[in-house]
Amino acid sequence: MIRLSMLFLAFAVAVISASARTVSGTVLSDTDSTAVVGATCRLMADDKLLTAASTDAAGSFTIDTDVINALTLEVSQIGYNTTEIIIESGSKNLSLGNIFLNEGTALDEVTVTANQLTYSKGRTIVYPSVTDVKASSTSIRLFQKLPLAGLDANPINRTLSVDGGTPMILINGIPSTIEDVNALQPKDIAKIEYSRVTPARYADSGKSGFINITLKQRNDGGQIYAWGRSAVNTTFVDANIRGSYHQGPSQFTLSYNPSWRNYQDVYDNMTESYIGDDFRVNLEEHDRDPFNYAYHNINFKYDYSPNINTLFSATFRATPSTDKRRSIAHTFDSYMGEYDNDNLSTGKNFSPSLDLFFRRDFNPRNTLEVQVVGTLSSNDYRRNNQYIYPDGDTENFIMDVDSRRRSLISEISYIHEFSDNTSLSGGYQNTISRSTNTYLTTDYKPVLTENNNYVYVRLGQQIGKVYLSAATGAKLFWIKNDMNNRHFIRNLSTIYLSWNISSPWNLAAAFRYSPGIPSLSTLTDYPQQQSPYLISNGSPDLKVSESFTYQLMPSFQYKKFSASLLMNYNNVNNFVMSDVVYLGDRMFLSQSINARRSWSAGGNLNMKLSGVAGFGINANLSLYHYETTDVVWTHTLTTFNASFSLWWNKGPFTISYWRKVPGKYLSGTYVGKDENGDALSFEYQPNKHWTIGLDWMYMFDSKGTRYPAWNYSLVNPSYRERYIKDNSNMIVLSLSYTTDFGSIFRSARRSLNNSDNSSSLLKM
Repeated sequence: MIRLSMLFLAFAVAVISASARTVSGTVLSDTDSTAVVGATCRLMADDKLLTAASTDAAGSFTIDTDVINALTLEVSQIGYNTTEIIIESGSKNLSLGNIFLNEGTALDEVTVTANQLTYSKGRTIVYPSVTDVKASSTSIRLFQKLPLAGLDANPINRTLSVDGGTPMILINGIPSTIEDVNALQPKDIAKIEYSRVTPARYADSGKSGFINITLKQRNDGGQIYAWGRSAVNTTFVDANIRGSYHQGPSQFTLSYNPSWRNYQDVYDNMTESYIGDDFRVNLEEHDRDPFNYAYHNINFKYDYSPNINTLFSATFRATPSTDKRRSIAHTFDSYMGEYDNDNLSTGKNFSPSLDLFFRRDFNPRNTLEVQVVGTLSSNDYRRNNQYIYPDGDTENFIMDVDSRRRSLISEISYIHEFSDNTSLSGGYQNTISRSTNTYLTTDYKPVLTENNNYVYVRLGQQIGKVYLSAATGAKLFWIKNDMNNRHFIRNLSTIYLSWNISSPWNLAAAFRYSPGIPSLSTLTDYPQQQSPYLISNGSPDLKVSESFTYQLMPSFQYKKFSASLLMNYNNVNNFVMSDVVYLGDRMFLSQSINARRSWSAGGNLNMKLSGVAGFGINANLSLYHYETTDVVWTHTLTTFNASFSLWWNKGPFTISYWRKVPGKYLSGTYVGKDENGDALSFEYQPNKHWTIGLDWMYMFDSKGTRYPAWNYSLVNPSYRERYIKDNSNMIVLSLSYTTDFGSIFRSARRSLNNSDNSSSLLKM
């Protein structure tokens, strides 16, 4: 009996030890990096205290727990701001390293918490402060306040961009859209991981940068969120309605995001020339270009997680949309005289998709993910360019096409962690599609097929304060249609290094090589005439462009101030640009070509200061130089752009101002200017459920949104000024409501694509 009792006791101890894990770290003062003695370290689960410990004379602490679910570590000490750290689920021991506490500022017995910004494995991690969350009614307004260099949060368009491109967005590790981000409440966001370098896993997606949003852990229950806004002086309507409910191992989410515009005061003033060997014509146009569109994004998602190690997810997405655009113009033509032209284009699009996903954590160090996404896309495009000449004759250029696309995306990914400091991941992605474009004017019906393969491997290594990541992959792309068959095999590689020098300083560097493989639409050989002088066509002989990018990124943080600098150099060989050539007989051809070289160099500076008597400011400043070279010409451009957010919060009231100083960009012979914008906002939150907002956008700007552009082409030089007067001095009212019953279940991590956004249709 004694032997059996001892055996049973040993077995019980072994079981407990197998399921237990240890969380440890060292708490230091942010001011002088000295140990914070006696700080309270509380381990929480679902806002319930599990266990607690205090730091010793060296500032160190150790907490044991047998809970393997996601946890929150709360570190507090009198005279310092409380810090919360999200600990992801798992059973392995976790060393948090140094945890720096900022000195707190007491105001009427209330402690103001500053932003907590750290660096981990090459990524910037931000824990939104209480003051920033309180001053933000939407997630976009919260992103405006974060010290993330290169990130632009546009409150008018409700979009996020990183260095001018669309970032890869994840929510709890799940690939998500900007509509999903807009549906989040700032109070639900626990932390944000950010990188200007796109991870190897998404290097083939065409994304710029990486954002992973971690939400606070919740239990069973539900949430309803409704937000809407509309302008009082023009047709400008956006909404976001989302409902979620979790019971047991299941979660159901339904969301609807409509957007509607109907603009009538849209104007274009353009001068251009077509110059051939034996012919030249000068054109001057004054257009009114009204347009309207209606966009509907409907998502239904079901998650099933029978245990912490397994997740199955099914998502149905549907995005019906309609678009109508018209151009009513009067043209001064040096060759044919004066005439009118009336151009009308309409489009109907419907792209339902079904996303099936499975994740399995075999143990804390090995994870497998598998996904299959099927998409059916239909696009009916109609365009008629009608020219009415002084003698009464008319000429029509019709471009009507029905496009049908069927695609299947498959991916498998495996992650293995050798230790807390070393990880290896790899995966394989495949996209197969079949697109049929029916050109109604000629009954030409080309079939385009695509087989896109991407295989990659990535190694990450932490050595002291230095983190190194190296990744390489191969892209194998086969496409063909009735007249063209192309094969591409190219490498994609990234090297990233991050050195956490000390508490206030961090230094990162990156190198990236990426090819730019032409799309199906740019390779399609089907000429279409769209004006009396111009024919457009794809270019089947396009070469692959090669991009080499070098980046150096120092950053600094001290108390409530942070600053980051990016120094960037990018060189592109076989740069793809749009070009116009003379065919003879007064006709010109527009198509894509490969220029010899394009390069850019410059820097971006981000600075943020917040939590000063309710005030905060976040500013981004950029200065860049561009140069593009071909055989007979070289064009250069130096440009400055900036954006800043300024806000003040007092109780339920928040006043903020955002302004963007647009810069220019050079693409071959084309120079464009970014969209302008500013907004003065007043918000009132009478309680935790309601928020009432009033925005004044494009203040004192009689032309509203403006898009000037130049083209220095030797064959087709032009200048164009386009502006949307409907946006001028726009007054927008917004209203949001949110309520929780119970708590929302948050599904396990996931990191695969969830839709096919490619298009094989060449629109003119």
